[in-house]
Amino acid sequence: MPPPEQELATKVLQIQSKRFYLDVKQNRRGRFIKVAEVGPAGRKSRLLFAMSTALELRDHLTSFSEIYASLGPPNPDNLPEDGKLKSEVMMKENRRYYLDLKENSRGRFLRISQTIARGGPRSQVAVPAQGMIEFRDALTDLLEEFGNEDDELYGFKGELPEARRMRIENKNFYFDVGQNSRGIYMRVSEVM
Repeated sequence: MPPPEQELATKVLQIQSKRFYLDVKQNRRGRFIKVAEVGPAGRKSRLLFAMSTALELRDHLTSFSEIYASLGPPNPDNLPEDGKLKSEVMMKENRRYYLDLKENSRGRFLRISQTIARGGPRSQVAVPAQGMIEFRDALTDLLEEFGNEDDELYGFKGELPEARRMRIENKNFYFDVGQNSRGIYMRVSEVM
């Protein structure tokens, strides 16, 4: 029987009326970060990040917070049509992460959502924009303390190729390179 999941550390953030839990966990596949958002009514949303993905997320949080700081006060009469002020996509293994700095009548926020390459439900959390730096700093603390042990765990030193997508007629093909305890592999997914 494989060893159970271990919780190594937790940071709790209170940003406006939301509580965020950033947990470093470890299981047989390695370390990862779980981000859980608990809203005022107790509703929970959660996202999972490999340590290397969390590093990339931290860098994006820095650039998104710089853009937010340069925006000036919100103007409810001049909202962007789709609400988006800036967007980025991170592709890691079989997951897609969408980062959208948005604005609506209640204010500005960063929506981080995750999907699995083969479709499926989208999980998301929404961080109020004024809490992005606090969120990034908590994530940075956890990354500095628990590091990126993926390279040591698998014996691979270097970056894996980025995920690729190819469209042929009405089909999308996703090529994701990943690694696990058995080595490096490529997953090919077909989506119609």
